[in-house]
This record gives sequence, structure tokens and C-alpha cells, in this order.
Amino acid sequence: MGATEASRDGDRRLGRRALMIGGAAAAIGTGVLARDELARLWWRTPGVEKPRKEGEVDYAGARWVAASEANWRRADRPDDYGIDMVIIHVTQGSLASAVKAFRDPGHQAAAHYIVGRDGRVTQMIRELDVAYHAGNRDYNERSVGIEHEGFVDRPEDFTTAMYASSARLTARICARYDIPVDREHIIGHVEVPGTDHTDPGEHWDWERYMKLVRRARTAVA
Repeated sequence: MGATEASRDGDRRLGRRALMIGGAAAAIGTGVLARDELARLWWRTPGVEKPRKEGEVDYAGARWVAASEANWRRADRPDDYGIDMVIIHVTQGSLASAVKAFRDPGHQAAAHYIVGRDGRVTQMIRELDVAYHAGNRDYNERSVGIEHEGFVDRPEDFTTAMYASSARLTARICARYDIPVDREHIIGHVEVPGTDHTDPGEHWDWERYMKLVRRARTAVA
């Protein structure tokens, strides 16, 4: 699961954006601030909120359970932060315990999705937004995080249903953001720089998983 990092991945980016908005008029006058940048910034101004639909999911068939707002940061991806990576996690517990943790504001970490042993997908954070899941700010901003129910030292937790369902989810994410289906762009939490996590662990079958993702990606092309 994601490391505690809300204090490191808080509103400093928002503060910089506020300064950018403050100087927008002058920038527009000189042509320095591009139109697409304004489109990304307008909803950060006081009293303006980017439209959202409550309970909307990004992956068809997923159930929606909202994570605590303390465990993610509102964004407008991929317009403000490009998405070029999927990060694979293992919950180190049950699906129910992961959902409970991600709904707890004191946990200060959460992933976009959880895939259960039975293959069912739960979405807790919109892909638009930055989830605190990787323990690395840059990787958080550029990735979608997928948790998998189970324990890293129990290979029996990684079921056929889980692999197939997760592969379809990852393939859909890759198709949506044009992410290459390779191990440079689909990585484990253990591969994130600076992390102290070991998931998904040695029992996660990367060869099997990547084959499934490629097959599913071809199907959605």
C-alpha cells in the first residue's frame, strides 16, 4: 500500500499555480501564458470548481467507494500532469481493510483502484486526480495506482480472476493515455525511487501479467 506522504504531496503545487493565476493578466498581454495553460488553471481560482459527477467511475463495471480527501489531491489529469505509468501494489490485507484504510483521513495514502481476489474492481479516486500511493511525488502525479487484495508472501492470493481483471483494467488505462505496454511503464511499487515497499513481491507473475495486458490491449485497440 502507499506510503504516508500527504505532508510532502500537499498544496505546494497549488500555491505555485495561484501565483501563476495572479500574473495571468500580464502574461496574456505579452503572449507568455498559452491558452491551454489557462484552460488548466481556470478552476483553481477562488470560487471555481471543475465539474464532477458524484459516484462516476473511469472503468466500466467498477464500483465506486470514495477515498478520504486527505489521501489524494484534486487535479485535471492528463491536462495538468501527463499520465504515462501504471503502478502495481498489493494491499497486505483484505479488500475490506484496504477500503477502510483509504477512507481513513489519518492513513494519508490511497490508490485509484483495488482489484479483489475474485476479480471485482473498486475505484476510490478518479484518474483525473493525484492519489498518494507511490511514496514519490513525481510518480504520483504521472501514474495510476492499482492495489491487489492479498499478501506478497502468499502466491495463492494472486488468482486467475485477479490477474485477468487487473490486466483488462491496466490495458484500458494504457489505451486511454497511450501508455506503452512494457515494464518501463507498468511497474511495481518496489520499483519506485525512494520507496521502502516491496510489493507486489517475488510471487507476482510479471510474465503472465504482461502477456494478459498485451492481449487485452490488443482487444481494445
